[in-house]
Amino acid sequence: MASGLLLLLDDIATILDDVALMSKMAAKKTAGVLGDDLALNAQQVTGVRADREIPIVWKVAKGSFVNKLILVPLALLISVIAPWLINPLLMLGGLFLCYEGVEKVLHTIMHKKPTTSEEAKAEFDSEELDLANFEKEKVKGAVRTDFILSAEIVVISLGTVATASLMTKVSVLSIIAVVMTIGVYGLVGMIVKIDDLGLYLTKQTASFKQTIGRGLLAFAPILMKLLSIVGTIAMFLVGGGIINHTIPLLHHLTENTVDHIETIPAVGNIIGALTPTLINFGIGLVAGAIVLLIVSLIQKMWPKKASGS
Repeated sequence: MASGLLLLLDDIATILDDVALMSKMAAKKTAGVLGDDLALNAQQVTGVRADREIPIVWKVAKGSFVNKLILVPLALLISVIAPWLINPLLMLGGLFLCYEGVEKVLHTIMHKKPTTSEEAKAEFDSEELDLANFEKEKVKGAVRTDFILSAEIVVISLGTVATASLMTKVSVLSIIAVVMTIGVYGLVGMIVKIDDLGLYLTKQTASFKQTIGRGLLAFAPILMKLLSIVGTIAMFLVGGGIINHTIPLLHHLTENTVDHIETIPAVGNIIGALTPTLINFGIGLVAGAIVLLIVSLIQKMWPKKASGS
């Protein structure tokens, strides 16, 4: 659950960061002014106007509610008519998360973000950009990720009430869906407004409030960067964890490994507690790389098939 929350927070932070960069480039192109380095805007932590932050979070939250409106009835239906389908569907979702994680890491390594205004303007001039569509696509990506995480939450919740009556299942899943969505995106909304709170405090007359405000302004960009890193790790942890738990052989190997490690004197319990997390991360990384390789091969073969037909 914690990894899933970090992943959702990372998605929001990434959307705000990307939309911020595109918005700045659009504004600079329209005004015809290059200005200073785009990456070093001290007054706007995320770079998105304050009036765009909450609407973006709200769009993803609405998408999350729609996801759960689809998933809760679907999970109940599958649990009745085809319970064997739940694990394969979860597996596909886990593989998708791992794939997105590897793709994100490679994109970060191979596609460096523009660090100067000149580079940003050149990148912007290289293609026409519709900011509304750009933001829409980013939100869609976050909603897709939420769909997989929501599916995991719904299935886990369903497992806890597997022997209960249908009405109990409906009630429990509905309550969890609503509470999780409000809780998660309420927290996300507070996080993205940290910079606004800091800016507000810096304008107060009391010196201690100004100090706190400056501290929040300094902390907010660090938090956003940290969320991006931790969120990427969470992709592998969540995806790898799903794969590990849905393949009995892997799950038993993990348990046996932990049992052996815990027999090590002094440090066995500590290392044993960390081992499942490390194994899930490794599984996620390997699975994501394999899926990316398969997808890349299919993409290379597809044009050839299309041209040959």
